Amino acid sequence: MRKFNIRKVLDGLTAVSAVASASSTAQQQQAGNRETEIQETLQSEHFQLCKTVRHGFPYQPSALAFDPVQKILAIGTQTGALRLFGRPGVECYCQHESGAAVIQLQFLINEGALVSALADDTLHLWNLRQKRPAILHSLKFNRERITFCHLPFQSKWLYVGTERGNIHIVNVESFTLSGYVIMWNKAIELSSKSHPGPVVHISDNPMDEGKLLIGFESGTVVLWDLKSKKADYRYTHDEAIHSVAWHHEGKQFVCSHSDGTLTIWNVKSPTKPFQTITPHGKQLKDGKKPEPCKPILKVEYKTTRAGEPFIILSGGLSYDTVGRRPCLTVMHGKSTAVLEMDYSIVDFLTLCETPYPNDFQEPYAVVVLLEKDLVLIDLAQNGYPIFENPYPLTIHESPVTCCEYFADCPVDLIPALYSVGARQKRQGYSKKEWPISGGNWGLITQSYPEIIITGHADGSIKFWDASAITLQVLYKLKTAKVFEKSRNKDDRPNTDIVDEDPYAIQIISWCPESRMLCIAGVSAHVIIYRFSKQEVTTEVIPMLEVRLLYEINDVESPDGEQVPPLPTPGTGSNPQSIVPQSHPSTSSSSSDGLRDNVPCLKVKNSPLKQSPGYQIELVIQLVWVSGEPPQQITSLAVNSAYGLVVFGNCNGIAMVDYLQKTVLLNLGTIELYGSNDPYRREPRSPRKSRQPSGAGLCDINEGTVVPEDRCKSPTSAKMSRKLSLPTELKPDLDVKDNSFSRSRSSSVTSIDKESREAISALHFCETFTRKTDTSPSPCLWVGTTLGTVLVIVLNLPPGGEQRLLQPVIVSPSGTILRLKGAILRMAFLDTTGSLVPPAHEPWREHNVPEDKDEKDKSKKRRPVSVSPSSSQEISENQYAVICSEKQAKVISLPSQNCIYKQNITETSFVLRGDIVSLSNSICLACFCANGHIMTFSLPSLRPLLDVYYLPLTNMRIARTFCFTNNGQALYLVSPTEIQRLTYSQETCENLQEMLGELFTPVETPEAPNRGFFKGLFGGGAQSLDREELFGESASGKASRSLAQHIPGPGGIEGVKGAASGVVGELARARLALDERGQKLGELEEKTAAMLYSADSFSKHAHEMMLKYKDKKWYQF
Repeated sequence: MRKFNIRKVLDGLTAVSAVASASSTAQQQQAGNRETEIQETLQSEHFQLCKTVRHGFPYQPSALAFDPVQKILAIGTQTGALRLFGRPGVECYCQHESGAAVIQLQFLINEGALVSALADDTLHLWNLRQKRPAILHSLKFNRERITFCHLPFQSKWLYVGTERGNIHIVNVESFTLSGYVIMWNKAIELSSKSHPGPVVHISDNPMDEGKLLIGFESGTVVLWDLKSKKADYRYTHDEAIHSVAWHHEGKQFVCSHSDGTLTIWNVKSPTKPFQTITPHGKQLKDGKKPEPCKPILKVEYKTTRAGEPFIILSGGLSYDTVGRRPCLTVMHGKSTAVLEMDYSIVDFLTLCETPYPNDFQEPYAVVVLLEKDLVLIDLAQNGYPIFENPYPLTIHESPVTCCEYFADCPVDLIPALYSVGARQKRQGYSKKEWPISGGNWGLITQSYPEIIITGHADGSIKFWDASAITLQVLYKLKTAKVFEKSRNKDDRPNTDIVDEDPYAIQIISWCPESRMLCIAGVSAHVIIYRFSKQEVTTEVIPMLEVRLLYEINDVESPDGEQVPPLPTPGTGSNPQSIVPQSHPSTSSSSSDGLRDNVPCLKVKNSPLKQSPGYQIELVIQLVWVSGEPPQQITSLAVNSAYGLVVFGNCNGIAMVDYLQKTVLLNLGTIELYGSNDPYRREPRSPRKSRQPSGAGLCDINEGTVVPEDRCKSPTSAKMSRKLSLPTELKPDLDVKDNSFSRSRSSSVTSIDKESREAISALHFCETFTRKTDTSPSPCLWVGTTLGTVLVIVLNLPPGGEQRLLQPVIVSPSGTILRLKGAILRMAFLDTTGSLVPPAHEPWREHNVPEDKDEKDKSKKRRPVSVSPSSSQEISENQYAVICSEKQAKVISLPSQNCIYKQNITETSFVLRGDIVSLSNSICLACFCANGHIMTFSLPSLRPLLDVYYLPLTNMRIARTFCFTNNGQALYLVSPTEIQRLTYSQETCENLQEMLGELFTPVETPEAPNRGFFKGLFGGGAQSLDREELFGESASGKASRSLAQHIPGPGGIEGVKGAASGVVGELARARLALDERGQKLGELEEKTAAMLYSADSFSKHAHEMMLKYKDKKWYQF
C-alpha cells in the first residue's frame, strides 16, 4: 500500500501553480485575470471514502440459515462473505477477514446473534443488534476439523462435531470450550474396529434434551445420553449418511443416504429401519431392491396438525436422468412433487410457524439456495408456486459486460421506466406476502433519484432504481431481438467476429434528459433507441452499414459527406434501410474471394412489434472490408439536440445523422490530422497499401493470416468478456498486473504508429473551436489513445422541418491539443467554473402526431444547454477539462492556453475518470489501476483525496468502475454483485442512519402446551440442566491446546477511509484518539449489556416461578 505523503502533495501544489503561472501569463493578460476569480469551495474535508452497500446474489454461496422469529435469512459464501436479508430493502453484507469458506450458519433464535463455522476450523459469534454486524468472539480449533454444528433453541451450548468423529461443546456466551467431550470410540460399539467417519449430523431429541442424536458419515447413528455419558441406542446402516431429521414427537427420525434412499427409524428399534423409501427409484418386479439413485444430500421431516407430514429432500434422482435439471422433491402423503431448478442446489430450509422442535411444525414455505439464485416455494398453495423475489438478485442473469451510474437524474425518469417495466413482469407467482420480513428500513436522508444501467453478454440492458442505497429493477431491454438468431452452431453466419455472445453490450451512452439511448455491441454494431410510452410496429427496421477502414481511399467528396463506397440516400428523411446495390465493391466478396462489405449480424427483415419503452430508431453496423473483420467500437456518444451519434474504433471515426439516417463523417484516425482542408487526399504511400492484416486490435505476429484465423487473435473480439479498454491498444504501458499483460500481448508494435491510434473519447458540446472564435458553436471533441484531442465543427441546419431537409455540414477545425496517455474524459466549464452540460432536447412522445401549435413550438425550439451562469457573452471564456490515463489539463478557451496541469500517476494509469458534481461544486474523480481513488478540484486541479482502495485484480473491475454525482461510485465486485461506495464525507456520516436494522425486538412465541395426560404420565418434553452438565464445575476445563479464543472487534466500526489531503494526518491523529475513546466506551457498553442481559434473565426466571407457584401438580 503506497502511503500518501503530505509533503509531496504540497510539492505537487507548488509545481502545479508554477506550471499554471508560467503557462497562463499570456492568457491572464487576455482574459483580464479572470482565472483568479473562480472561487473553489471543495476542500479535503469534504471527501472520505467508504463502502456503502453491496447488491446482488451472494457469489458462490455455501451455507444458509433462517431465524423463524426475527424472520431474517443469512447466506454464507465460499469466500467468507456473509449476507443477511430481511424485508425487501433491508440487506447487509459482512466479511470474515480470513476469507475461508462458510460451511455452516446457526442463528441464536430471537437473540440478534449468529454463529458461523468456517472451513479454516474457526467459529465466530456475530452481533446482529447493530446496523453493521460485527464479530464478538472467535474460537480457532487447532487439532480438529469442524464438520457440523448444532445449537438447540434457547440454549447457550453449541455442539461442534469434527472430522475425527468427536463432539465438543462451546459456551456461546463466553465462547469457551466445555470440558465435556463425546469421543467417537465411546459413542460407537467397542467391538467395531473401523472409524465411523466424520460427524455429519447432531441434534437433540425434540422431546428430551438429554438425548443427542449423532450421525456419522459411514452410516452409524448413535443416540447419546448426555447425563449418563453413554450410548442408549446405535443404528447401523450400510450406506453413507448425508443428513438426519426428527419427527417432532421424538419417536422417529429419517436418514438420507448416498444410494438415494431414505430410512425411517423408530427410536427404540435400532436393529433395522422401520421403513426404507427410494423416492426416485424404479420399483422392480419380483420384490427386488430398486436401482440405486444419486445421493439424497438433505432431508427435512415436517409435521402438520391437520394432515400428513411433509418430507422434503434434495438430490436422489435416478442415474439414467442424464441432463435433467437439479430437483427438490416434496413428498406429502401419497403425492410426490418434483420441482426442477435452474441451477444446482446448495442448501434448502423449510420455514415453519414455530421455533419449537417439539411442536407440530406447520411448514409454509421452502427456501432453496441455488448456485446462482434464491427461490422460495409456497407449500400452502396447490402446485407449489414460487414467491416473486423482491431482492435485486438477477444482476447476473446474463453476465454483466458494462455499467453506467447516474445520480441526480430528472425526477420523472424512474416513474416512466417503472411504468413500462411493470408490463414485463411474469405471472403465476404465489399470492402471499414475501415471508422473509424481518428488520426495519433506515432513514432516507438522500432524496435525489439514482439510476444504474447494466449491459449484459446476451445483449440485454437493465435499468435499476438505485435511490437511497436500495436497488430495484425498473425495465429490461433486449437489444438482440432486432437481429436474426442462428438456431444452431452450424447455422451461424461465417461473418461472426466473436465465438460466443455476439450481442454483448460494450458501451452505453444515455442522455437522461431526452431519454435517448445508444449502445455499442461487440459485433461492431450500434443501435439508437428512442423512449416511447406507445406500442408501435416497425415495418422496416432502419439500418445503415458503414465501411470504416484504416487505408485511405482516393475519394473526394465535395459536400462534406464522405461515405465511400456506400451510396447516400436522398436528403429527405428516408427511413428505408440502405442496401448497397450497384456499386462495384459492395458485393459480399471482393475479386480475390475475400469477405467484403457484409456486417457481422443480420438485421431482421420482418415487421418488428415494439412494446412501450425503448424503441429502435436506427441500427448501424460496421462491415467487413476485403476479408478484414470490423474492429470493435472503443467510444460512443449521442446528442439529442443535434440528432447525431458518433463512434470510433482503432481504424477511425464515423458520425451519423440519425434523424436523416445518413453517414456524415467516415474518416481513418490519421485523416483527422489532415491539414485544414478536410477533403484533400494524400495519394496512398506504399507503406499504407500493405496487406489488410491488422488495423488495431486484431494484429498477429506473423504478418498476414487467413481471414478465418484472423479473428482469433488474442486481443480481438474473441475476448468478448474482456471488452476493450482504450489502453488495450498500447503496448508500452508499465503494468505490474498479469491480467492486463495478456490483454495487451498481441504484437501491436508491428503495426505502424498511426493505425494503433484508436478513438477513446468523444464529447459533443457548444464551445470555442478555434483560437480566433468570438462565440461558442456546436462541435465534437475527439480524444485518441495517443493523447491527441481534435475538434470537429458541426454546422447544423435550423430546427423543425429544415433539420430533416438540409444536410449537417461537418468539418475539422484544425485545433489539436496533446496530453500524455489515452484520452478518457472531456468536459467544459463556464467563466464561473460551473459545468456546461452538452445540449439536449427535452423528452417528448414521438409516436403521437403533433398538433399545429406544437409544430410551431418545435420549429422555434432551440436545444437546451443550460449553463448555471447567465448566457454567454462574447467576451466570456470557457475552460476545457481533459483527463487522460496519465494526466489532467485545464485549457482556457478560445486562447487554448493550458492554465492548469496535474500529472495524476507516473507508474500506473487511470482506468476511469469522471467530472462530477459534489456539494454544489465540481471535481475530477479518478480510479487508477494501482488501486488508488483520487479527486482533484476544478479548475485548479488541486489534489483533494488520494486513498488506496483496492488493487485491480481483474478486468471486470476495470470495465465496470464508474463515478457519478453527489459522491457516488460503483463497480462489479464479483460476477453477481455490485459494490457501491461513496467518496463524500457527508454521505459517510449519514450512512449509519440510512442503513436498515436487522434486529427488532420481538416476543418469542409461547412454548407448546404439554396437556394434562402428557404431564401426568411424563410424556412431554424433558428439559435438561445443561449448565450442570457442561459447566466448569461439573466437566472441568477443556484442553487449552484444542482451541484458542480470539476476542472480536466487537462492533467498532473502523475508519471508513482516510482523506489524504493536507489535513489528512491531523484527521488521522484525531481519529486514533476517537477510536481509543470509542473502544473504552464500547467496553463499558458491553459490560452494561451483559449486566442487562443477566438482569433480564433473572426477571424472566422470577416471572416463570410466580406463574407456576400456585398451580397444582396436575395443572403443569
